[in-house]
Amino acid sequence: MEPPPLPTRALPRTGLHIPIIGLGGAALGGMHGVVTEEETRATLTDAWGSGFRYFDTAPLYGHGLGELRLGAALRDRPKGGYVLSTKVGWRMTPLAPAEETPPNGNLPFGRHIDYSFDGTLRSVEDSLMRLGLDRLDLVFVHDVDPYNHGSDYPARFTEAVDGALPALRRLREEGVIGAIGIGVNNCDVCRDFLEKADLDCFLLAGRYSLLDREAEITLLPECERRGVGVIIGAPFNTGILAKGSTGKFNHGSEIPPHILARVEAMTSACADHGVSLMAAALQFPLRHPTVISVLPGPRSRQQLQGIAVAARTQIPEALWAEMDAIRSTSPAPM
Repeated sequence: MEPPPLPTRALPRTGLHIPIIGLGGAALGGMHGVVTEEETRATLTDAWGSGFRYFDTAPLYGHGLGELRLGAALRDRPKGGYVLSTKVGWRMTPLAPAEETPPNGNLPFGRHIDYSFDGTLRSVEDSLMRLGLDRLDLVFVHDVDPYNHGSDYPARFTEAVDGALPALRRLREEGVIGAIGIGVNNCDVCRDFLEKADLDCFLLAGRYSLLDREAEITLLPECERRGVGVIIGAPFNTGILAKGSTGKFNHGSEIPPHILARVEAMTSACADHGVSLMAAALQFPLRHPTVISVLPGPRSRQQLQGIAVAARTQIPEALWAEMDAIRSTSPAPM
């Protein structure tokens, strides 16, 4: 017998109820290397059978491939039976003759940044076509941050505030979109948007985890005060909180010694309570009242199965106190 769908939480002001654990689509869309069509189909089928009902994707993932794959997987599922989010900001266009086809099995399209009003409307229309849908539950403005734009960030920020967000608000009023937000991995950027824009939610990657609690101090209290929901991506900090010392930390090739020491202490504490570090890392962000959902990003059936077990693991309350103690007493960076 299949397990029931995972519980949901209400996204304030929207009427949306979002499952507390969803699936991020970057890896299955080919963002981090080749994943075959067969593996993607099997993983998404297993996800549905395991009770997952929230799926996130973006045009950037595979240059459109992620949306095509997810749309195919959801096409025969009942409308209203799942929550789906995608993003705007990276638009896909046909390659010029001299341009090289993207690697990793990505679709043969070029990508460029476009946070304009008209570009955002076209981006949503393109996404609906790739997904095979007529409506989207959530749409995030993607990657408006200094990491992607450098010194152009202030101009891109203004473009998003004056262009992309008004376009998304219009689509929300028309019923094409259920909710709108910003998808980044930077708390400062989220605070910038809180001051300039009326938003429903943030998708914040890698900045509220067992290893990185920056958002707990700098962002989440203000979101709670304003009634803005937060969805947490990358809860494993790109692998280390799922695999331990054999995983990567925030896409880096080397793990800083103080991070490794903290992970080893956390792994030991979890073992003492009979749970996995993965389960603790996956469920940790949900302890904050403004966090609506957590989005891990599996790239295979095996990873999906581990996440499915972790999502339903009962975590003893005493473990959280030990995690707090490890964080406060573990070695600081040199």
